[in-house]
This record gives sequence, C-alpha cells and structure tokens, in this order.
Amino acid sequence: MASAQLRARSTARSGARADFWVGFRESITPTMSAAPFGALFGALAVDHGLTAGEAVLMSVTVYAGASQMVGLNLFRDNAAAWLIVFSIFAVNFRHVLYSASLGRHLRHFGFAQKIFAYFLLVDPVYAASEMRVEKRRPLGFAWYLGMGIPVYVVWNLMTLAGALFGRLISEPERYGIDFLLPIYFLGLLLGFRRRANWLPVVLASGVGSILAFLYVGSPWHVSLGALAGILVAVLLPPGKAANDPVPGEDRPEGVI
Repeated sequence: MASAQLRARSTARSGARADFWVGFRESITPTMSAAPFGALFGALAVDHGLTAGEAVLMSVTVYAGASQMVGLNLFRDNAAAWLIVFSIFAVNFRHVLYSASLGRHLRHFGFAQKIFAYFLLVDPVYAASEMRVEKRRPLGFAWYLGMGIPVYVVWNLMTLAGALFGRLISEPERYGIDFLLPIYFLGLLLGFRRRANWLPVVLASGVGSILAFLYVGSPWHVSLGALAGILVAVLLPPGKAANDPVPGEDRPEGVI
C-alpha cells in the first residue's frame, strides 16, 4: 500500500515537472517579445528621476507595463497618492476582466495557488491559458508557473538592464524592437477567431481604441477599447454553443 502511494506521488511529481517545462517552452516567445518593453520602462524610469533600484521595485510589485508608464508621469508631476492609485487601477482594469474570464478554469487551484496565478496574470499568460483551454488541455498549476514565472523574471531583469544601460541604445525603433509585442499580440488575437462574435467584438474594440487614443490619449485607449468590445459583446445575441470552442461552463479535459 505504501509502495503504491509512493509510486503515485512520484508519477504526479514527474507529471508536474513535465507540465512546468511545457509551460516554460511556451513562454519563450512572449517573454522575448515583452523583454524590450521591460528595458524601455527601466530606461524611462531613470530618465524620470527614479533610481535603478526603485525602477526594479516598481516592476516587481506593480508588474503591469502600461500602468507603470502612467505611474512614472504621475510621480514626475507630484500627483496625489489617490490619483496615482486610481489611474493605475483604471489603466490596468483589463486584468480584472482577465481574472473574471480565466477564473472559471482555475476552480481546481488552491487558495495560495490562485494568489500566485492572479499575480502572474498578464496579457500573454492570459492568452496562452485561454488557448490551452480551447485545445482542451489541462490547465494545471505547474504549467501555469512554467508559463508565468519566466515572463515575470525576465521583465524585472530587463527593467534593471534598461535602468543601467538604457541610454546606450538611442532610437530603439530603428531596429524594429518596438514592433515585436504588437506582432505577437496580433497572432494571439487571430488565434481566437473561432470564438462566437469574434469579428464584431474585435472591430468594436479596435475602433474604440483608436478613437480613445486620438481624443483621450495613451494608455487610456487600452481599457476604453476593451470596454467598447465588451459593450458590443453584451448587446449581440450569444453565439451558438456548437460554434464556440469554449462554452462558458467548460473546462479542460483532465481537470476536476
């Protein structure tokens, strides 16, 4: 009996290690795509008067690129603390939507696991998790860590690199570095094209984001574009379940 339990535990640990490395391999592309933006934040933070240590501390704790950029401008302008908190929350509001969407697939996580999972829940981790659910693959904690930890670690390391050496590279857009992440996100977006009402929601989000960028400014256009897409999704009739690869009540196979 004891021998059988040991074998079962060993098998479970081996499966968890394998899942972790699968997630790690899948994280390479988004990690490399986001890395230049971590360096950009580090360089901008130093230009705005923060030390390298303060820049890294902000990345470690806030861990949200657009919100961190907004915070830099507010710090420079000596804005009130409540305004800084409200602005970062507003720009980062899409992460609330991410957690609401993905949370139904994380019910099997323990409380502590959910804390780690939601902290690591940034754009590429959310998209990769939803794609895994769509393919009916188990969304386990080990895979999730393998996907999320590399993005987090490299983001902070690149923040430090940008803070220390960012001024050595002038005009990074000349090398196309600033276009890596948009290309990656475009690929992720197309990966969801089989979802119900995908096209009208994407068009509404795109048009709403462009208008918000022109009349409100960056980075508010991100959240406002998302809200435009949500509004259209609410108003449209729901798609047929047969046409939606991930109905709302479904979870990946192998998850209880």
